[in-house]
Amino acid sequence: MIERRPAGERGHANHGWLDTHFTFSFADYHDEEHMGFRTLRVINDDTIQPAGGFGTHPHRDMEIITYVLEGALEHKDNMGTGSVITAGDVQHMSAGRGVTHSEFNPSSERPVRLLQIWIRPAERGIEPGYDQKSFPEESKRGRLCLIASPDGRDGSLTIHQDVSLYATVLAGGDRVKYDLRAGRHAWVQVARGEAKVNGVRLQEGDGAAVSDESRLEFEGVETAEVLLFDLA
Repeated sequence: MIERRPAGERGHANHGWLDTHFTFSFADYHDEEHMGFRTLRVINDDTIQPAGGFGTHPHRDMEIITYVLEGALEHKDNMGTGSVITAGDVQHMSAGRGVTHSEFNPSSERPVRLLQIWIRPAERGIEPGYDQKSFPEESKRGRLCLIASPDGRDGSLTIHQDVSLYATVLAGGDRVKYDLRAGRHAWVQVARGEAKVNGVRLQEGDGAAVSDESRLEFEGVETAEVLLFDLA
C-alpha cells in the first residue's frame, strides 16, 4: 500500500526570512493524522533568505539530519563544532541528553534550501554527537546512495535508530529498484522534480507512506531527487 502525502496539503509558514513547509505536525501546525511515520517525526522543507537563520536554541533526544539542496548553511553548537554545509552535504546531529546550536545562511545574496529531518532515537539520554559528509550528485545519479544507517555501512552517516536513508537522482526514464524486507516500512520524499513509485506519480514536495510492499520501483518523470527511508 502506498499512501501519497501531497505537497499542497502540508503545513506552511512564511516568516519572511524563512519559508517552510511541514510534512508532519511541527511548531504551530498540528494535524493528528500527520504526526510522523514510524520513527520518522519531522521533514521540514526550509528556504532561508540571505543572512537569515535560527538563533541559538536547544534540542534533546532526537536524531537530526540536514540535507542541503541549494546554497549553504552555517552551523555552530555547544560541542565546539563550527561548519558550513553546502549543496550535496548531509549533516547529522544526535541531540541526545541535550545540545544547543544555531543555523544561519552565511550568504548575503543567495537563499539556502534544505530538508531538516528528525528521527526518534532508539535510546534516550545518549551522548550528543555531530558528523557531516558530502554525497555529490554523481554518487546518487541513477542509483540509490546510502547516506545514513544504524551501522554506518558503505560510508554512510551513523544514526541511533533502525532507519536506513537513501538518496537518488533520476533523469526522465531512469529506473531503480529497492527490495523491502518483510515487516519493514518506507517513506518516500520527493525533494525536487517528479518521479513515480510503483506507478504512483509524486511531484516535488510530495511524500508517500509505504507498507505491505516487497519491492519499490522508482522511475524519473523529469529529473528528480528522491529520499527513501527504510523503517522498522
